[in-house]
Amino acid sequence: MIFIAVRFPVRPEYRDQWLDRVADFTAATRAEPGNLFFEWSVDAADPNRFVLLEAFASPEAGVEHVNSAHFKTAMSWMPDVVAATPDIINVEAQGQGWSKMAEITPRG
Repeated sequence: MIFIAVRFPVRPEYRDQWLDRVADFTAATRAEPGNLFFEWSVDAADPNRFVLLEAFASPEAGVEHVNSAHFKTAMSWMPDVVAATPDIINVEAQGQGWSKMAEITPRG
């Protein structure tokens, strides 16, 4: 699987609009056959930074995503909304999604 984490620093005036702006991109990406997950969160240390965790079943699925129309559309407007170049981690990992954490199990 290809695992990607991206931190998007968003200009403060667009912070409240970000999730609405990425809604179509998110839905289209989640519908891709090779997408395993595509999840947004707000950085607890910086409310103007959004964190995207995404995974694709294979390198080929990742290439299809980057070549998709919805990816290109998102990349066309995001430079006007981000405050700085996003940081990214892109690695190949074993497995096909999330595993259970061994150290914590709910009590009772």
